[in-house]
Amino acid sequence: MAYITALTKDKQEWTPQFIKSIDEELCIGCGRCFKVCAHDVLAFEELDEDDSAKMFMKIENDGNCIGCQACGRTCSKKCFTFEPVSL
Repeated sequence: MAYITALTKDKQEWTPQFIKSIDEELCIGCGRCFKVCAHDVLAFEELDEDDSAKMFMKIENDGNCIGCQACGRTCSKKCFTFEPVSL
């Protein structure tokens, strides 16, 4: 199976890993991933249960993802999953 690939500045082949999902059970809503994403992929979701407003992240514009995985690298809970896109 062939995947979308690119070249780095040093002409090394690189396969971007695009955002696939966020585990809502692991996400604590800290917002680190939201702050680091420059492409408006993520948004906050509020889950209002029994007077405790829990925030977590959701994928809002997955088509804007460039596959840099910056959101996943900043996540202390490791709640992101990524996958390459096949041609």
